[in-house]
This record gives sequence, C-alpha cells and structure tokens, in this order.
Amino acid sequence: MFGIVRPCRHRLGEKLTAQWTAHLCGLCLALRGDHGQLARIVTNYDGLLVSVLTEAQSDAGGAKRRTAGPCPLRGMRTASVAHGEGARLAAAVSLVLASAKVRDHVADGDGLLARRPAAVAARRIAASWDRAGARTGSDLGFDTAVLVDAVDRQTGIETLAGFGTPILTVTEPTETATAAAFAHTAVLAGRPGNAAPLAEAGRLFGRLAHLLDAVEDREADAASGAWNPLTATGTPLEEARRLADDAVHGIRLALREVEFTDGGLAHRLLVHELPDSVRRAFGTPSCAHGSHPYAPPGAPGAPTPPEPPRRERRGLLAGCAVWLGLACTCQMCCGEYEDPWTRERKEGCANNCDCDCCECCDCCNCCSCCGEDGGCSGCDCGCNC
Repeated sequence: MFGIVRPCRHRLGEKLTAQWTAHLCGLCLALRGDHGQLARIVTNYDGLLVSVLTEAQSDAGGAKRRTAGPCPLRGMRTASVAHGEGARLAAAVSLVLASAKVRDHVADGDGLLARRPAAVAARRIAASWDRAGARTGSDLGFDTAVLVDAVDRQTGIETLAGFGTPILTVTEPTETATAAAFAHTAVLAGRPGNAAPLAEAGRLFGRLAHLLDAVEDREADAASGAWNPLTATGTPLEEARRLADDAVHGIRLALREVEFTDGGLAHRLLVHELPDSVRRAFGTPSCAHGSHPYAPPGAPGAPTPPEPPRRERRGLLAGCAVWLGLACTCQMCCGEYEDPWTRERKEGCANNCDCDCCECCDCCNCCSCCGEDGGCSGCDCGCNC
C-alpha cells in the first residue's frame, strides 16, 4: 500500500473512517472487477482520492454504494463499498501510476529488478497496466494518454536534470497527470465548473507527492546510488519544505472554489491530513496536543525508546508463509502483527496512527483537530473549525 495520504482513524472519526474504508475497498474491487485479481496489488491511498472527489461533488442520489461480500482483509465481513464511475476512474489512474512506479524501479535497478529477467517481466506487467488503465479510462471519457505521456516525459527530464535544475521542472509531469485526473472528477460528477479549481488542486497535489517521495527516499537513494530529484538538482531540504508547505496552502485555497455536495471526507483528507503527511516526511511532530510535547530522540525530556530483544530473522520461504497467513486473517489490515521476516511489531494499515494523541476533539462535522489546550486548533480553510 503506497501513497502520501495515510489518515489516522482516530482523527477521522467513525463516520469519515467508514466513508474512507468504503472508497478504499471500492477501489480494490473495481481493480479486480475490471482487470483481474493481480491488479488489486496497485490499490493505493492516493488513488482513492479520485473516487472521494467524484462522490463529494455528486448530488445526493449520486453516492453509489453496494454491499461487498466477505473479504479476508476485513476479517471475512461484508461491507458497504463505493462503486461506479468514481471508483473505476480511481482504478484506471492507479494502474497507470503503478506502472510508472514499476518502470522507475526498473530504471533504478532496485532489488531483484537489477536482474534482466525480472526487469523484462516487470516491464511487461507495467505495459499491461498501461493498456488496462487506458481501456477503463476510455470507457469513462478520460484519455489516459496524458498520464502515459507524463510518465514518458519524466524519464527524459530526469536524464537531463542536473545540479541547478529547478526542482519544479522535475515535478511538472506528475503535476500535469494529477491535474488531469482531479479535473475529470468534475466531468463525471456533472459539475464542469469545478474542473479548473480541481485541476489546480491536482497539480499541487502531484507536486507535493513528488516532493515527499523524494524526501522520504533521499537517504536510501544515496546509500544505493539511485537517482533522487533533490540530490540531483541540489535542492536543499529547506527549499523542499517551503515548496511542500506552499503546495498544501494552495490546495486549501483551490478547494474553496469547488462546489461540493458533501465535501467532508475530501476536506479532511486534502486540507487536514496533507499537513500531517508533510510533517511525517520531514520528521516533525504531526500532533499539536499540548499534553504530548515533542522532543527528538536523545533530547532532554524525550522518552527513552524501548529496547526489545533481537530475534532471528525468518528465511524467505518461512516469511512468505507467515505473510500469507497474516493477510488471510486480516491482521495486516486491522490489527497488530509481527513482521513476517524481521519480526518487528507493526500495526495494520487500518490502524495507521501517526499522532501521539488519539483522543482528539470533534470540533465540527467535517474534521477533528486538537489544539495546544486540548481544544480546537482552528484553521484558515473555511470550515469554521
């Protein structure tokens, strides 16, 4: 599961968590329904924003739900999931974006993809995802050629980029692709007037996603010798942070111009969760609750991290067997579990909480935010928090 918008369920609250899960499951099932079981592995957090935005603009009768059958990732429970054009567009976009990610890993020679047979197989899978995304996009009136073109141009731009190249030159293809996807949600929802502000929000979201991915991969890329946009262009982290914060602010302003029918979840994800994504990527605290002051590890007052005993790593086959068991019993989605290979304790994606305080106040019906005194911190997003 990849993506920069990874909301904490405690901040979302029960209602928005249910909506978010409906879109996540809806995207997964749309991928399976149109493209087969293998396509479900490209389910990602950012792709479901397309489904969220489509539904948020639709009239009251446009909120499409269906009851999905039991699924191992839900503990064999049924669920109400999103379906329809929004979920299918999200699936098409996710396939093309996943294709781009695979090609990027092949170009960098990451892991097994450094070997020719694996690289050839990965390229074929990526090409099939491109074709599948194009078919679904065509059914919905969306030309995925703009996404594929952006992926192709990205490679050329990265080849030519060097020290001193503006970082925004490198992020432009991603910006163009996400702008097109966001804008088409207005077409599907029958609100053409929303296309321009959503295109702007999508452009800035693409910029933010590219920047945060570069920041999070910076050290690993340096260790492996892989290409990283920040390192290649000589962009300091301070400049990357400034651009990221500007993008978050620009998305907030753009969304003010969008006419939503029920924009609660879209507002929560794009206005309140994105700043947390930025803080998480840059290693700064993501919760402002005063009862949990932040101190970096080793600083005075910082908690002493526990030192669990080292346990022997599992082998490849044993780890795969454990992974299969965890996936089929829903523990990797909804509970705590032990990493199949490293044996580290982890939480499932549905329990993803990156804040130190999970008792957040419900200050309005679209969001819940915590302030320094335990009250609402407020924001300038226009939601009257």
